[in-house]
Amino acid sequence: MAAPSIPAGTGDSVTVPKNIRWVLLGVMLALLLSMLDGLIVGTAMPTVVADLGGLDHMSWVVTGYTLATACSTPVWGKLGDLFNRKRVFLTSVALFIAASVLCGTAGSMTELIIFRIIQGLGAGGMGAGAFSLIGALLPPRERGKYQGMTAGVMAVGQLGGPLVGGFVTSHLSWHWAFYINVPVGVICIAWCWLLLRLPPAQRRAKITIDWLGIMFLTGAISAFVLAATWAGSTYAWLSWQTTGLAVLALTLLAAFIVTERRATEPLMPLRIYSGHRNFPIAAILLTVSGVTLFGATLYLPLYQQVVQGASAANSGLLLLPLMIATLITSSIAGKVMTATGRYKIFPVLGTLLMVVGMGLLSTMNTDTPRTLTSLYMVVLGAGTGLCMQMSSTIAQNAVELRDIGSVSAATNLFRNLGGSIGIAIFASLFTGTVTAGTAATPAEGTGSSAATAHPTQTARGLIYIHDVAHATHLIFLTGACIGIAALIASVLIEEVPLRGKSGAAASAKPDAQTA
Repeated sequence: MAAPSIPAGTGDSVTVPKNIRWVLLGVMLALLLSMLDGLIVGTAMPTVVADLGGLDHMSWVVTGYTLATACSTPVWGKLGDLFNRKRVFLTSVALFIAASVLCGTAGSMTELIIFRIIQGLGAGGMGAGAFSLIGALLPPRERGKYQGMTAGVMAVGQLGGPLVGGFVTSHLSWHWAFYINVPVGVICIAWCWLLLRLPPAQRRAKITIDWLGIMFLTGAISAFVLAATWAGSTYAWLSWQTTGLAVLALTLLAAFIVTERRATEPLMPLRIYSGHRNFPIAAILLTVSGVTLFGATLYLPLYQQVVQGASAANSGLLLLPLMIATLITSSIAGKVMTATGRYKIFPVLGTLLMVVGMGLLSTMNTDTPRTLTSLYMVVLGAGTGLCMQMSSTIAQNAVELRDIGSVSAATNLFRNLGGSIGIAIFASLFTGTVTAGTAATPAEGTGSSAATAHPTQTARGLIYIHDVAHATHLIFLTGACIGIAALIASVLIEEVPLRGKSGAAASAKPDAQTA
């Protein structure tokens, strides 16, 4: 039996503005800002700890931000659907800027953690708002033309973050790791305020907030992210803390589903999951892509530095082959999709290349040359480029425009949750492998004379290099196995027509609320 057709919701047909590339550039500044922030702050953290102290609380600078971002993303997405997308988006950017200033003035680690949580709330709205605005401005059929812009922004953020972070830390002070967000954020607000015009939205006679849904979903996401963050590092995978958080997350998720069935204006409408099979399939693809991308970007530079002897100062450039391949394939796939309206082949081919790329990376050892590693990264990057952006388009095409904010928030959430899962699994594998190898090695300096100290120290260094290579093998082999699930899911995608034929025009004047 054929899957149900996708309804053409109110406002699905829109006129693409003539200056759309300039408009999108302003929206994507927010995406660039959020990506740069995480990488810049990560690079500056050792200097922050040296100044503020609180080494034992350092992990909460990242965990608090991640939690706030994940929990607030669905809320921001729904607010955009209920109210004015443009103003909700700009409010989140303004909150992010204000929190960045507070982070820069923090006088203790406790203050920094609190301000980072506030900053994470703004980041959740920036991610959800940017993708929902793209969905409102461009029908799915036209979106492929501009897919390369999104991939390019992600590549610039991924490569530029560590470089900017290193420059700021070395030549200015750690405070500027946060202050640098202010000029970029102000430009983003001014740019979007002047150029961004949205098609008219359907007015709602009565607006209700799903407070119960917000409470249950926030609790479920918090429990899940904490379990994924602490599993295998702070606590064992099967410890009562990790198990308890997992059970709590599932319980709250069940309560959330029951609440959403009864809510007048649900936070995350269940119809987006049951309306068409393409959306849950896209969610699987985005989650697996998050696992793959986070694993590659975290552990490839570490492998290249420890095993292959690459310079840590140029860590951002080590991922250049992966990012360039992602950018090129994403642009090509988007243009072909716009011209032909065909798209199923891209996630199928993309997930296949992701599995092959992760499998090739799992073959690396202590003797693998950098050139071969770069070639493997190109394969993985090509797969990521064909899959990740296309999955977002497939998800948005599976719902009506009235739910575009909720869907954009959900896709962003699945991508981030995939990253959390990937970090938890891969960190556990890496730590367990390296720790076991270190424990099995004699301590430095043991022996009857000083003559034995140097050989032992050399042996420990060689064993550490071998353990890092072996841990990398396990990480990418696990990633390849997880990728098989995405490959199977991609085959099940139904290639329904994309809304909005190229060149179609529809009368749509700017909404007075967005002017």
